[in-house]
Amino acid sequence: MVTPYHIILASNSPRRRELLSGLDLDYEVRVLPDIQESYPSGLPADEIPLYIAAEKAAAYRDTMKPGELIITADTVVVLGREVLGKPSSLDDARRMLRSLSGCTHQVITGVCLMTTQKERRFSVTTDVTFKELTDEEINYYVDTYRPLDKAGAYGIQEWIGYVGVTGLVGSYFNVMGLPVQRIYNELKMF
Repeated sequence: MVTPYHIILASNSPRRRELLSGLDLDYEVRVLPDIQESYPSGLPADEIPLYIAAEKAAAYRDTMKPGELIITADTVVVLGREVLGKPSSLDDARRMLRSLSGCTHQVITGVCLMTTQKERRFSVTTDVTFKELTDEEINYYVDTYRPLDKAGAYGIQEWIGYVGVTGLVGSYFNVMGLPVQRIYNELKMF
């Protein structure tokens, strides 16, 4: 109904699979090992996820067949000028959550849709506001949940989102890691 292409989601993320499944599209997951997620220093924060999503897509270019459409994505959290990717340790996760406490930050997801013949890139930004988090709340979340695989060290769909997020402007699903509303519309136009 949406697209004549065979859709391939190039992601190990269970959240991205869950979100794409919510569109009732048939798709396959295909993940290449050791794809770099680095970017040039000096790249503006709002361009980083789009750059990485495009680099991920380029890694699949030689493996694609006609009729396939690959979806790649990357999400970062931006607080002021600091880009918060995935934390390197539990202490780093605590540091990130302390920095987000009582502040509004941006969650930016870059997406690349690519076939053997064309490519479409876009990004979606959502503003998220956290209440002042106590050390007890931060420690509980870090010790109970898995913040190491999440940009900014949190999942909005988890406990910390329930108790900590006081405001959201934009796409909730974007904060989870995949702006499915926009992807749906882009697939229809692709």
